[in-house]
Amino acid sequence: MHVFKLKNNMKVKISALFAILFFVAVAASAQTAATGTAAQTVKIQSPPVTDKVLPAAEHYEGGQAALYAFINKEMVYPPMAKRNRISGQCIVSFTLQEDGSTANHKIIKNVGGGCGEEALRLVKLLQFKAPGYSLNTSLPINFKL
Repeated sequence: MHVFKLKNNMKVKISALFAILFFVAVAASAQTAATGTAAQTVKIQSPPVTDKVLPAAEHYEGGQAALYAFINKEMVYPPMAKRNRISGQCIVSFTLQEDGSTANHKIIKNVGGGCGEEALRLVKLLQFKAPGYSLNTSLPINFKL
């Protein structure tokens, strides 16, 4: 009789465990169905390349072509990024002051390996013409091996 009680208690515990697992599985599937995000992958695409002139490039001596020629001439590819074959686009935001100086530099997008810091250094080197007003803008800088 005592062995029968022990087997019965084990059956109850196992049944309770299966019931709990069942309810957890049903609740998880209900949440997935409600939100509609069942193992979906999100692909982030970069914006399409256009021939539009950047707002900051309008105030650079020589325009956008001269701006990027200066950046390409002064760029030192970070050794860690070169070693790890890191490439991509970094974006640095800044404020173009009324007198042509820049302030409030901030890395918005960084691909790593020191590329963001190099992009920030390059933006700080830029000398703009005085626009006569403040302009908050950003500048994409491409790193490609």
